[in-house]
Formats: sequence, C-alpha cells, structure tokens
Amino acid sequence: MKINGQSYRTIWPSADGTAVQIIDQTKLPHLFETVTLRTLEDAAHAISDMLVRGAPLIGATGAYGLALAMRTDASDASLAQAHDTLVRTRPTAVNLKWALDTVQAVLSPLPPRERATAAFAEAARIADEDVETCARLGEHGLDLIRAVWESQGRSRPVNILTHCNAGWLATVDWGTATAPIYKAVEAGIPVHVYVDETRPRNQGASLTAYELNSENIPHSVIVDNAGGHLMQHGMIDLCIVGTDRTTANGDVANKIGTYLKALAAHDNGVPFYVALPSSTVDWSMSDGLRDIPIETRSPREVTHITGLAGNGRLETVQLTPTGSAAINFGFDVTPARLVTGLITERGVCAATREGLTGLFPERR
Repeated sequence: MKINGQSYRTIWPSADGTAVQIIDQTKLPHLFETVTLRTLEDAAHAISDMLVRGAPLIGATGAYGLALAMRTDASDASLAQAHDTLVRTRPTAVNLKWALDTVQAVLSPLPPRERATAAFAEAARIADEDVETCARLGEHGLDLIRAVWESQGRSRPVNILTHCNAGWLATVDWGTATAPIYKAVEAGIPVHVYVDETRPRNQGASLTAYELNSENIPHSVIVDNAGGHLMQHGMIDLCIVGTDRTTANGDVANKIGTYLKALAAHDNGVPFYVALPSSTVDWSMSDGLRDIPIETRSPREVTHITGLAGNGRLETVQLTPTGSAAINFGFDVTPARLVTGLITERGVCAATREGLTGLFPERR
C-alpha cells in the first residue's frame, strides 16, 4: 500500500540482505519511521513491544528473526533457542508459531553452513505468500460488499464497521479485514468505514484511520462503545474484523472488544464477518474459550496514553488516578455462533468445522 504516494510493505530485507527493515507502528500515525532489525533480539523486541503487530506480520517477522539468528549461530542449539525465544513473545497469535515451525522444518535437515541463506529465502517466501493470500481473500470479501451495494440499488455507499487494525499494517500488504475494502474501492464501489478507536492501544484510531486516510477512503473514527448505537439505527451494513487465532470449529480470538461488536451485530441482524488467512486457523483447537491463550499485557497501556501534543511532540500522559489498578486483557473470543462467515483465501465459509474443511479438505 502507499504512504505519501510511495508503496511500502510492512517488512522487507535490507538492500545488502543482512538485515530486515520494518515500519515502527508505535510511532504512527504522527511519525513515520523505519527500524532496522539486525539480530534475534531485535526481532523479539519488535514483536513483544508491538513495533510490528497483527498475526500475519508477527509471523513474517518471526520468520525473519530466525534468519537473523542463523547469521550469528546456525547450530541446532541456536535454532531451537531462537525458536523458543520468538514463540514466547506473543502467545495468542498462532501465525507466529506457524511461521517459526515452517522455517524450522526447512532448516533442520540442512547443514549449518546453508541455514542462513535458506532461512532468509523461506522468510521471503512466507512474506510473499501472505501478500498473495490477502489479495485473494480481498477478492472474496469484495463479492460480499458488492452484493450489499447491489441489494440497495447502488444508491449509497456501503457502510462497514471495523475493529482494531486488520489492515495492511497488520499483514505484509493488503490486510485481512481491509483487503475487501481496498478491493471494493478499486472496483469503483463507494464505501464508508466506521473505525473503532480500539482501546487501550488505539490501533483503529492510530493505524486503520492512518491507512484509510493515506488511501483517501471515506471513514469516521468512533469510540469503541458507539458501534451498537450505529447498528441500532441502521447505519452499519456489515462488520468485517480480523483474527489472531481461529479454532477448527470457527471460534475467533481477536482484539478485546470484538465479542461485544459481534453481540450487537447479532442483536441487530447485521452480518458479522471475520477475514483471515488459513495460517491463522489453529486446527488443533476446537473450543476457543477453553483452549486459546489470552495475552495479558502491561496495565500501563490502560492507565496511560500517547498522543501528539500542541508543541508537535509525542507525549504520554496518565489517564487514571495514581494507585488505581488496571487489568489489560489483549483479546477476547467470539463464539462461532455469532460469526456470519469466515473470509479466507479460498472463499467464504460458515464458521464451522464443516465449513472450514469444505474449503480446506486436506485438514479433514
């Protein structure tokens, strides 16, 4: 996608092929800065401190992190240690473990002298595959948006509600929930996106709005609790969100607050879709509430907030009384019964085991 007219991916190898560059998403939307990752520790820090975030991008960064580790020490012990270090950085998003396992499987049979080159090649393949997967996913989601537009006689824009950032900043390019939106705009279908701010880190207000603004797509940032009101008054045609892990039976873990949007959509008859690459499906799990690990992050993300001050500098301020405790659950689980459909690179299916295996029969 484009920033100030220039095309970017969210992660790319350096010109000399010895390092990896990323966009520092903690500085957006007010500052656009890139960071160079040179070591395993750099990659682990980028993931855990959310310089990169979003399940597909975390996976790609983890893959490159293994490659960086192999440049320093390509022994079996180093490979195992690097895998363990990276997999512990973010527990909820399954793409991370999937990507690390994928790279490790390629490297394990190879002699150490070949591992660094092979790791960089495999990480690049994972990144390229993510771009293609999200683009195909977007085409299938486009069909849903087009159907809404045509059902209302092409008389007005299609109003879409999002939550958190499941945009190109959460993937290598295109995004998951935003890919159908970008495809719809390319196809000439007018849309208006209602962007949940998504406390506590405000990835909607900071990142999704930044993306849509850069692409000149009409949008309005709303407070997290406004979505139900909009649905009650017929202002939302459909919801599209992303996911960090989806179970084989269609339960969806996504940014905290997604469950409440799904409840509101269900109560108001608004279609609620989840967009995901198949790498985000955890085929080993069948009960999201019981099985999916929910990350608990620093209370400081709740008690403090960073924004652009009047002096043009980024400043962090405290929101809560000194001494008040805070709890910061990063994700919640939306039961499959509240999900209208799953948008994948192979098509749209019911949020059921039968629906998923219908598109992915190799997983039966």
